[in-house]
Amino acid sequence: MKNWNDYKEYVKASDPDSGRDLSDIEEQASIIAAVIKQRNELGLSQRDLAAICGIPQSSVARIESMQTNPNITTLLKILRPLGLKLTVSK
Repeated sequence: MKNWNDYKEYVKASDPDSGRDLSDIEEQASIIAAVIKQRNELGLSQRDLAAICGIPQSSVARIESMQTNPNITTLLKILRPLGLKLTVSK
């Protein structure tokens, strides 16, 4: 394999279920990366964001470290004060 993209294509071709799992993880990581980036750009700590959202700081930490997947309600609570929107596209 030359790089990550080559490896992903190999996995998708050889094991479609694992390929879908990889795609799901990448999409989740992209959302979390945007949350962390925006939180940092706004100068907010995890504790600050948690207080604004009305959720525990430990929840923000677990979500940002991808130790847990937030439900849609929690995700929206986090996105709104950051000025981010969840967009579904085809």
